[in-house]
Formats: sequence, structure tokens, C-alpha cells
Amino acid sequence: MSSSYRKTSQLLMPAVKPQVEKGKYDIYPAFNIGSERIFRGIDTLAEKIAGEKIVIMDGFSGVFFDLLKTQLDSLLKENHDIAARWINVNDFLKTENEINKMILPFLGGDDPLFGTRTTLSLRDFFSTEKFQKIRLTNSSQYIIIYGIGASLLTDEGFLVYVDLPKNELQFRARAGKITNIGTSFPDDPKVMYKRFYFVDWIVLGRHKKDILNRIDILVDGQRAGDITWMNGNDFRKSLHDLSLNALRARPWFEPGTWGGSWISENIPGVNRDVPNFAWSFELITPENGLVFESSGMMIEFSFDFLMFKEAEAILGDCYERFRTDFPIRFDFLDTFNGGNLSIQCHPRPDYMKDHFGESFTQEETYYILDTKDNAEVYLGFTEDIDKTEFQEVLKESLQYNEPVSIEKYVQKIPSHKHDLFLIPYGTVHGSGKNNLVLEISSTPYIFTFKLYDWLRPDLDGKPRPLNIGRGMDNLFFESKGRKILNEFVSRPVLLEAGTDWQMFHLPTHQTQLYDIFRYRFKTSICVTTNHKCHVLSLVEGKSIVVTPVHGSGLRFSYAETFVIPAIAESYQVLNESEEHAILIVAFVK
Repeated sequence: MSSSYRKTSQLLMPAVKPQVEKGKYDIYPAFNIGSERIFRGIDTLAEKIAGEKIVIMDGFSGVFFDLLKTQLDSLLKENHDIAARWINVNDFLKTENEINKMILPFLGGDDPLFGTRTTLSLRDFFSTEKFQKIRLTNSSQYIIIYGIGASLLTDEGFLVYVDLPKNELQFRARAGKITNIGTSFPDDPKVMYKRFYFVDWIVLGRHKKDILNRIDILVDGQRAGDITWMNGNDFRKSLHDLSLNALRARPWFEPGTWGGSWISENIPGVNRDVPNFAWSFELITPENGLVFESSGMMIEFSFDFLMFKEAEAILGDCYERFRTDFPIRFDFLDTFNGGNLSIQCHPRPDYMKDHFGESFTQEETYYILDTKDNAEVYLGFTEDIDKTEFQEVLKESLQYNEPVSIEKYVQKIPSHKHDLFLIPYGTVHGSGKNNLVLEISSTPYIFTFKLYDWLRPDLDGKPRPLNIGRGMDNLFFESKGRKILNEFVSRPVLLEAGTDWQMFHLPTHQTQLYDIFRYRFKTSICVTTNHKCHVLSLVEGKSIVVTPVHGSGLRFSYAETFVIPAIAESYQVLNESEEHAILIVAFVK
């Protein structure tokens, strides 16, 4: 299949791990699971399943099942003399009209961005009557059932699950090569994304959790025609081993209308033939994947597989609250030589629950990793803000496409390297240009109510949707003036110090669910988890080696984000740099 199946300038993750220079950012971080545990090629998979009688080939949305069928069918006939009976599980779906009617309450009506988390299961998409008509037992045929939800058809058989990273799913959607569950044709990618987020990904995640212990083979389907795969028992054991170690998600990078140049100039291996990079998804667990490596081969799988298997070990004392949801995210916002972010806010908790079905809200901090040319952030209202005037000027700007003198209403604050700005829900904010922001946040990540966006279009040339009404429903207009400078700019407090190290507390806002500490050290430090999951980033220094008490030493480099599971109890961090290293640590309060 040609490269036209994905619309993106992003590089496709290779099957074989590239060499990375020591101390350099690794765009394909992988956890080594020992030798000869990962296999490559559709031919090796065909050989593996040839001895089975009933094969179930289930998988995630966006997988090219028809291509897999064509390749496997040919190999089974040519190499194993097997003429398989192929059963497409799509034949058992409810009609498209029935599915559209069923999911309608979760799609948010005319809202272009937001819906409500579905309460449906994947089984709800299928016709019980159609299921009952199929008979698999006492058949002399070699049977392969394939497609999304194939394992719902029977408890029998050898289960192959084909996973697909969500970034690659979106690239395939933008190319018009895939559909949502139960639809016949692709839609506008943004329309598809809303349905993915609020419906498809939720029911597919629940399905993954249900079948995790049944999976006999896990397949990475992101390279069409060139798969990697591993045995289910090895996969589950490796998930357990990973839960005892430091771990790093595979980052991915996206351009945006305000994007900058820091990422392309400082992170090796990214495609520099792009207009800019606005985001790096360092750890946004609903979309990031994790990677295993064996004898140089790599296989990627969704982060939620780890949570379904090892959530309590990962989360520790906040497991009862979050269960299999990972509560903290880290990402980069790059405005170096770029533009200002939109002026925006995030929903209050009750609004988040009532309108979107989310159990906790989006709240943020801006940790400034780097700046240039007198950079600033927009944070809080000016002291003399007039709510009515602010709303009217935003509406007029939207209606007549007229610029707003936003500094009349929203404060600008100078930003410097290692500053931490607090952005609790309901706070008006936005990064100015020439910042590299490490955004430390609660995990919900799409619930941004844009109030003003500088009259600019998105990269596709279309207007970026504004959410003035939703924003006005959630803003705290008392968050203004001196209050912002006194309460929303974190002031480090030195808590402990040794011969060549210091531990600072960077207090967050009282309403925010996570806390932040900063370690500055020359040689090494030892940190205890206190039954908490730690999310970390090396914000100064070349590289460190991190060794959990139950795990092995792993190297992390400047600007890389990683996780220490709560079960680790403690971990040692060795500085490999000549200069002091600075490490940021975030955890649920």
C-alpha cells in the first residue's frame, strides 16, 4: 500500500529501533523485554496461526483488516495449503441508521468540538439476532473471523488483536482511508475525531480491557504491510515488568497555526520539512503509546493496556480515585518564532461532568522550559475588567472579524526560564510567542474554550471554532490583577538540601489536583514515591540514569518525560552531566 494511506508530514515509526546518541532526545523510547520476543512480517504471523482451527482477528479502529485478510489468505494458501473461511464481523453490525441513532445523544448536536462520553459498549453496535445465526462448532473448515469486535462473536478460537496508535489513526482519517465504527464512508477528519473521542475510543477501550487476558497474539498495525507482533503471554508479563520500572511514552509531534521552531531545532529525528511544531505529546495517555523492544525490533501498543493490567501498581494511593485513568499529562507548547496561543479557559468541574461526562476537569500549569526575546504569558484579567464589555467585544470580533486589544482585558506577565504559572479551571490564559512551555496538567486535554484567536485560520485554511458562550459560563472574573501575581505565579520554597542538591516545592493552586517539586543536583539524589505515581521531566542537564529499587537503570535525556510507578517505592537518579541537573516531579496531591 502506498504512503497515501496517511496524510501527515510526521515520520512513521520504523520496525527496527534506530541508534540514538547518548544524551540526545529519543523519539522512539522503548522498554527492552529480552531477546527474540518480537517478530516481524505477515508471513511469520501466517505461520503462527496456521496450526489453529478458529482464528479471531480483532483490533482497533483504523486497522486495515482487508489488507491483512488479503495477505494472510494468500500466505495460508501458498505456504500451508489452507483455504480459510473468512467471516467479516461487520456483517453482524446493526444498520448504519440504527448506529447513528444510538450514538446521537453523545455527539453534542451542532457543537463542532464537544460531545459527551458514551455509556455504550462495543456489543451495543452489533445485532444480537445476527450473532445468533452464526454457527462455528463442528465445522471442518479453517475459520478466520476478522474486524473490530470479532472476539464478541465467540469465546472459542485463537485471538489475534491488532492495535493501532491513535496518531496514525488520525493520519489515516485525514487521508480519508478509514471510517468510524459502523459508517460506510469517511467524514471530515474533525467530525470523525469528535466521534472517535466521545464514542469509538471509549467503547474500544472497554473492549480491550475485557479481552486483555484472552489475547494470544498482539500485532502493531501502524506500518501497513509490515507488521510486528508478540505472544500474548509475553505481552502481559512485559506489562508487569514495565510497571516495576521507569517508563516513557512514545511522543508525537503536531504542527499548529501558532507553532514554533524550538522542537525542530532541538529534538533530533523529527521531520524538519514541516511548517512548524506546535505540540509535543510527551505524555497524554489517552493518545500516546508505549513501545517494547526485543533484539532491535519494536512493537507499539496503547498506554491503556498498561493501565488495564497494572493500574494499582502504577497509581498507588490514587488508584481508588482514578482506577484505569492516568491523571497527569505533560506536553510541550512551542511558540518560538511562532505566535500567541488563543486566549482561552477550561471548564469548572461540575460543568465538565454535566456537559461532557468527564469525571475530572482540565487544569493546567505552564512550566517555562525556555524563552527568547522578552517572552510573556497571558494570565488572568486586568484589575478593572468589565465582564459585559469583555463579552461584547469578543462577540463583535467574531461577527465582524475585527481585532481585539486583548491587553485591555487580559494581563501579560513576563516569562523566564523555570517559571511556573498556575492555571486552575476558569482562568483566562494563553502562552505568548517565544516560549517553550512544558504544560503540566490533569489528563483531560481537548476541553479548551477559545475566546479569542487573533482572527487567524487553522492550517487547513478554515476558521478555528471559538467557544465564547462556554467560556463565559466558566470564567472566574475575580481572578485578576494583583491576585494573579500573588496566587497564580508559583514561588519555590526550599524544603531540603544536601552537599550538592536541593529540593524545592513549587506550590500549585489549592484547587489543582497535582503538586510539583523540583530537584537541583550535581551528582545524585534518591527520591521516595510515598505510594504516589511520579511524572518527571529533565528540564536542565544533558542526561540522567534512573534506577527504581525494584527495576533496572534507564537513561533519560534533556526534555524527556518519564513515569515512576508508585510501586517503585524509591528510585535513584544519577546525573551524567558536568553541570547541575534540574528535575521536575509532579504527582497527585
